[in-house]
Amino acid sequence: MRRRSRLLLLVLSLPLVCGLLALGIWQVERRAWKLDLIERVDARVHAPAVPAPTRAEWPAIDKTADEYRRVQLTGTFLNDRETLVQAVTDLGGGFWVVTPLRATDGSITLVNRGFVPGDRRDPASRPEGQLDGEQTVEGLLRMSEPGGRFLRANEPAADRWYSRDVAAIAAARDLDGPVAPYFVDAGAEAVPGGYPVGGLTVIRFNNNHLVYALTWFALALMLAAAVVFVWRHDRNRD
Repeated sequence: MRRRSRLLLLVLSLPLVCGLLALGIWQVERRAWKLDLIERVDARVHAPAVPAPTRAEWPAIDKTADEYRRVQLTGTFLNDRETLVQAVTDLGGGFWVVTPLRATDGSITLVNRGFVPGDRRDPASRPEGQLDGEQTVEGLLRMSEPGGRFLRANEPAADRWYSRDVAAIAAARDLDGPVAPYFVDAGAEAVPGGYPVGGLTVIRFNNNHLVYALTWFALALMLAAAVVFVWRHDRNRD
């Protein structure tokens, strides 16, 4: 009976140990992928600006390959269609000023021009920053943020925005042209009057995969050690 119990213990524990080892190996692979992603994004952020994707290129835009690419675009700001999106930054709480930029071909790209505190949410409080005429913007390509934030959904009807949802903002502002599926975070170039403040993009990737891998490997080792202990202890009783 003891021999059968030991065999049953082995049969039940072996798949668990293998499963824990597999999870640890998976986390090691995920860590390698994450480090490669961080390296590629860092290279994009510090590379010279390239022309923003054109309308013909929009369908091919990919989050993994294109987000945080430094781009440049030229057009005219539609200042009367700006949208304020709630934000918390190193400068405190306030709003992102998201303004459509119309290019000469009629296409429109939403530009996150930067941050304003609550007392500057009214465009009349920052008239110098309402740029007229053709402007060239350099910044980072960002993917749309549909829906809102965790536990805080956008409310277009009430003009309350918690994320930069390109499609929803375009619809709410009744933009009469093809709208790019991405937005651009403007860089830190000085703006007349000081607002909005650009260049506040935070690039952060959680990379806890090594901790997870060590945890899975440790559990596998502990389980294997426990099985060996029980096996030897029971065998000595025979």
